[in-house]
Amino acid sequence: MAQTGWTTTDMPDLDGGTVIVTGANSGIGLEAARAFAAHGAHVVLAVRDTAKGRSAAPTVTGSVEVRELDLADLASVRRFADDWSGDIRLLVNNAGVMAPPLMRTADGFELQFGTNHLGHFALTAALIEHVTDRVVTVSSLAHRAGRIDFVDPNWHDRKYQRWAAYGQSKLANLLFTLELQARLTHAGSRVIATAAHPGFSATNLQGRFDSGLAAKVTALGNRVFAQDAASGALPTLFAATASVRPGAYVGPSGVGQSRGAPRVVGSTTAAEDSDVARRLWTMSEELTGVTARV
Repeated sequence: MAQTGWTTTDMPDLDGGTVIVTGANSGIGLEAARAFAAHGAHVVLAVRDTAKGRSAAPTVTGSVEVRELDLADLASVRRFADDWSGDIRLLVNNAGVMAPPLMRTADGFELQFGTNHLGHFALTAALIEHVTDRVVTVSSLAHRAGRIDFVDPNWHDRKYQRWAAYGQSKLANLLFTLELQARLTHAGSRVIATAAHPGFSATNLQGRFDSGLAAKVTALGNRVFAQDAASGALPTLFAATASVRPGAYVGPSGVGQSRGAPRVVGSTTAAEDSDVARRLWTMSEELTGVTARV
């Protein structure tokens, strides 16, 4: 389906600025990395599997490098941050997992909450002093079904529900953006936090943990209804480079925000609860042992 409205041709020249994209070896992360590099950025593919990252890097035209980052392992996050020096124009928290069976990170967190939220929280907290422009965090339409369980966020005592866990992690992405922006504003920083979601986009995220009928249904849905990964990356690129308000949330402009050109969209009341956002931030610091200097 042809896009109308904002496209990558509307992106500014990024003038050699450094852009870190997590999970950039495939899908919307790779497409975003290609667009950033095409507009003059030096792009860091921050990936768990560096072999896959090195395979993807030649498909990015421009200045690119691959660095190891496993968001499901806080030791890996610390190593990445400790090895970093220099400015970061854009930090794009893109990597994620969706609806796996119950699995745990190296630190014992439920995989989705640990990767999608806590890993990115720890990474951002450790790197925020280097960021000069924006932090962009990729959420999902699934945030609408999310609820933060402060008693058992990592599903130790509850019966695991993979889609509820995914919704919690994606709601956490938006609450993180809300509180990060509040702290940046309070500090008088010119850096802003934004969020985006790709709508319904065909990537290898869907169906990764499915088999049999579920995998076939997912594949059919991707063929019939989904937009491609390049289109799915547009909200991320818009949130990263367009003129938007601090804390803006960007998604597709089509029916149900499932596809179409990017625009600023609304979120749920739960995603705009500043009290819950502050509480989540405090819990995230306690769980990760990382305190953000913002």
